[in-house]
Amino acid sequence: MVARARASGSSISVLIDSETLLLPSFISALHYVYTLDHNWLFVAKPRHLSHLKFHLDNLGRQWVWTTGQKITTEKLEEFLVHNWQESNYSGRWLWAWNTGNLPLHAGVLPSFLYGKGYYNEWLMHEALSTELRFVFDGTDVASAFYPENFGSEHSQSPIDSEVVPHNRQWESEANAYLAAAYGSFYSNMSKVSYNMPKLIRCGAQFMISNASMCIPSVHQKPPFLKANRMLGIWKDTFVSLQSKGKGYISCIEKCNSASSQLDVSTIQKPESKLSVPSLPFSLKELLETVADDEKTVVLAVAGNNYRDMLMSWVCRLRRISVSNFILCALDDEVYRFSFLQGLPVFKAALSHLDISFDNCHFGTKCFQRVTKVKSRIVLKILRMGYNVLMSDVDVYWFKNPLSYLHAYGPAVLVAQSDEFNETVPINLPRRLNSGFYYVHSDPATILAMEKVVTHASTSAMSEQPSFYDVLCGVGGKNRIGDNKCHEPLTNVTVHFLDRNLFPNGAFQNLWRKKNVTAACMRRGCITLHNNWISGRKKKLQRHIASGLWEYDVVSRLCLQSWQDQKLHSYV
Repeated sequence: MVARARASGSSISVLIDSETLLLPSFISALHYVYTLDHNWLFVAKPRHLSHLKFHLDNLGRQWVWTTGQKITTEKLEEFLVHNWQESNYSGRWLWAWNTGNLPLHAGVLPSFLYGKGYYNEWLMHEALSTELRFVFDGTDVASAFYPENFGSEHSQSPIDSEVVPHNRQWESEANAYLAAAYGSFYSNMSKVSYNMPKLIRCGAQFMISNASMCIPSVHQKPPFLKANRMLGIWKDTFVSLQSKGKGYISCIEKCNSASSQLDVSTIQKPESKLSVPSLPFSLKELLETVADDEKTVVLAVAGNNYRDMLMSWVCRLRRISVSNFILCALDDEVYRFSFLQGLPVFKAALSHLDISFDNCHFGTKCFQRVTKVKSRIVLKILRMGYNVLMSDVDVYWFKNPLSYLHAYGPAVLVAQSDEFNETVPINLPRRLNSGFYYVHSDPATILAMEKVVTHASTSAMSEQPSFYDVLCGVGGKNRIGDNKCHEPLTNVTVHFLDRNLFPNGAFQNLWRKKNVTAACMRRGCITLHNNWISGRKKKLQRHIASGLWEYDVVSRLCLQSWQDQKLHSYV
């Protein structure tokens, strides 16, 4: 929405929550703000009312008390000033800015924050820290409020009674998250806001105050102490916009008197720089942010050679509403690219892997080095208390498999089988595929993964044989039946997934079907692995030709693919 607003021809853009109500004085404030000759950003936090004693008439044109008596806009605003309450709930912010070539900030809004409801805090942080615009608090003049309920029987609905506890739950979760993940800046957002210049109104007069003084307007450029004209930055600047009429001096005196009575002991003065989230994000911060309610994350590990396939995988997960994924970048190129795409990415803290762009497929030395990184990262995340679904980026997801995999519980490693022969057991030697498996964070599983990582570190092969030899025993001596293994020292069970639900790239030649989607949906596929093919180019060609490709490499946008209608017809 911000991008669309910036691309519009409007002089001013306003972003507002649909449940927030505005009164006419907000437009008057914008008229005054528009006289600034610098780029500006108007921020306000709408107040909430516990009970409304008024409502709009049946025509929606006139405010009336619950008694039926008409109320003027001026009286209504006066009532709101004395009755509204502060709220820390961050979901309803009001933004206004002068549209032009200058952006609101110089950062990239991480897409993984959207579903958490914390993008307002991120936008505020970026706007203040990059200092591209003059940012000020317009809460006192916005005349914006939202009701918890309308207080009258005819305007109350069953939904209204459910909104309040939901919002309060979000407020609690938001405060806890912001304090844990983004440090003191967000946990003290309400205090920091007092240090921003404030737009205030006294009668018909508008001016900006720094909570210690108010400065009258003059018919010239507003005064400032420090400035960078190229960036349009105003620091320690508290300027008035306009003031007309003979009463402006008394208005200033009233403003200064009110400002001097403010209890400055409650105001936290920022350091020379506002505290900011650590950049790049640490693995700990990302896990706290993206993990689902089960403390589970979906992990993908990729280098720049598989950048496009990584993005197709990301687009697919977004399409089926999977947001708890996290990316481990194997090189600087894919890290920078992913970061600029707003993805939850961290850099593998390892020595240079020397990843070949076209020759890092199964059986190569490059492949062996890369796969051993995956198990180490998984083990690290398990030790931090999170469950992990490890998925290669060449695994196509028809739907979210997590509810299915969660059912196996602790001390069970659930993995895809690489066996393609339909007449033999799926747990034969070396048939465990380490490109798609789920592990629970529990002592037994962590110990088993430690054994796998240790074994792989001394092996001249990839990590995949180590999984089988450690957990199922060399030659499969720990096999149980046709689809399980049991590691006796750790008491961990390996369960090989049903190939009809989680087929590998050679099973029933699904990738060679004329309509891959239809063939998979008839079998009830949850995922389909694009393996059992040698070479990056061949793998890409097969993936794109199948119709399961989700990413436009030119526009760097997810495709609005045709197969969704196809999928719908088979469900």
